[in-house]
Amino acid sequence: MIALLQRVSSARVMVEGEAVGEIGRGLLVFVAVEREDTEAQADRLLQRLLAFRVFPDGEGRMNLSVSDVKGGLLLVPQFTLAADTRKGTRASLTPAAPPATGERLFSYLLQRARAAYPKVESGRFGCTMQVHLVNDGPVTFWLRAAARKPPETGAFY
Repeated sequence: MIALLQRVSSARVMVEGEAVGEIGRGLLVFVAVEREDTEAQADRLLQRLLAFRVFPDGEGRMNLSVSDVKGGLLLVPQFTLAADTRKGTRASLTPAAPPATGERLFSYLLQRARAAYPKVESGRFGCTMQVHLVNDGPVTFWLRAAARKPPETGAFY
């Protein structure tokens, strides 16, 4: 699971002219679900998002998390983050999870976020959205909670 997080002064998601999610100071997080992802990756990503230190402390150092500053968390599904862009001039979306899996795991992440944190908003899966934001800093980070491959077993010869 991939997250592109931006520290924002404010952010809003619009769908067909209607604001469906809006926060003040906090994190705007674009989320992509990859083919091998499970609930374990969603849980790990949420844990990191709530604890990732991107807000300045009293000395101006990025030592505070969104939880520490009691900021908002705006989660926006964006499957294009999972694209393979290594070759050519058109992205391959093969690494992204199928839509049903992506929607299920994004919904799971959103439900877990709302259970763990009081200020959670979201965009809408499968919709064309307009995202308005004021990036504070600018501060932008790419996080990944990748599916772990099982350790290889040693073969005896």
